[in-house]
Amino acid sequence: MRDTVQAEVTMTFLVSQDLSFRIPVELSYDSSDPYAVEITFHLPGDAPVSWAFARELLLDGLSKPSGEGDVRIAPASPEGLSDVFIRLQVGAERALFRAGAAPLVAFLDRTDRVVPFGQEQSACDPVGDLDAELDRILAEDRFAG
Repeated sequence: MRDTVQAEVTMTFLVSQDLSFRIPVELSYDSSDPYAVEITFHLPGDAPVSWAFARELLLDGLSKPSGEGDVRIAPASPEGLSDVFIRLQVGAERALFRAGAAPLVAFLDRTDRVVPFGQEQSACDPVGDLDAELDRILAEDRFAG
């Protein structure tokens, strides 16, 4: 069975030291891809932009600098749970966002109820899904005939 979790949050897009603006952002999680989360940014005047990355990266980035390469997440302050910075990069192009930690924690908590952290492998076990589907088909066949 496929479960999804979605949330809408507002993040601050930090264009430069002097320019920033708040934008709506959608967070989504699908149990059919239990290792990943997707963030869709709705930038004014542009088509929505989506990024998918490891759910664990988002979790780790709440408490310590995490990630390498295109996606990096780090707490804005070393003291306690506060805001986080999300930096996305494609080539030389970079975008920096600031988000409150509380809505991210709430989103991750909801994903953990769908697929607990550390149990992603069992959630995407195609053999188990196939066995369950075959059992269902055989049971229907027995009742039909």
